[in-house]
Amino acid sequence: MANKLEQLKSFTDVVADTGDIEAIAKFKPLDATTNPSLLLKAAGLEQYQGLIDTTIAWAHENAPSADEVANLAATKLGVAIGCEILKIVPGRISTEVDARLSFDTAKTLSKARQIIALYEAEGIAKDRVLIKIAATWEGIRAAEILEKEGINCNLTLLFSFCQAAACAEAGVYLISPFVGRILDWNKAKNPDGDFSGANDPGVVSVSSIYNYYKTYGYNTIVMGASFRNIGEIENLAGCDRLTISPQLLEELKQDEAALECVLSKETASSDIAQVRYDEAQFRLALNEDAMATEKLAEGIRNFIADQIKLETLLTERSTQPAM
Repeated sequence: MANKLEQLKSFTDVVADTGDIEAIAKFKPLDATTNPSLLLKAAGLEQYQGLIDTTIAWAHENAPSADEVANLAATKLGVAIGCEILKIVPGRISTEVDARLSFDTAKTLSKARQIIALYEAEGIAKDRVLIKIAATWEGIRAAEILEKEGINCNLTLLFSFCQAAACAEAGVYLISPFVGRILDWNKAKNPDGDFSGANDPGVVSVSSIYNYYKTYGYNTIVMGASFRNIGEIENLAGCDRLTISPQLLEELKQDEAALECVLSKETASSDIAQVRYDEAQFRLALNEDAMATEKLAEGIRNFIADQIKLETLLTERSTQPAM
């Protein structure tokens, strides 16, 4: 019998949640995703050191001002690593917009267009890139505009039904509902709760979103993310896509037990009434979901912290050009 990773690939598109080239080559996923935390980790890998030096030199030559060198270098590094990954994966790379722009639609649009322009300068067409944006109201509005421009988006830090519903109505290409972080929050609130198997609240959330999308005919792809164990993955087998860390990919590869398809378009059914949120309704619905409100805010703060760490690392590595 094929291992669970190969079985999973037969009914779900598997995506690597890493910037590690060697791990991506090993597991042969369709796509790969990155974020500021993964880029910070990747920046410490030996195979990227030459790329970092080249990126820093490029940023010094192209930044509009000295104050913008570090941010431009970080953006360029994300694209440069993305280009390396695209030499291995047949599909797409997700590259994230600076999380500090999560509540600014105009600046999110500007950064997204800059990322696409940097890819195109390297000969990478926009149809091989997904722009990752936090699923705030402002981020969803930016994604709606970008989709109309032919720039596909991956809405991340998604924890609630209202975020998913708003993304679908905006015509977003793909969403990344987080599984493990939902579990983390519920475990902290109820340490003695039974969150095993199908009772995992992250699994429940993604399953509900998947069934809602398929019931009402939305084309937005559901890509479960942020897994804590392979049990969560097994209970979402059949979801459109799953983005999985190298550690859990390895666990799946080593497991040769049978894997059942749990989710499918054919059996999808939702008893949730179709809903369309305006801004006030969206903000109220998100506010009513304590878990989603807290995890969204925490996720943005953490990505900002790692973005700053990455820029600091690049600044420390940088040597100012001779005057």
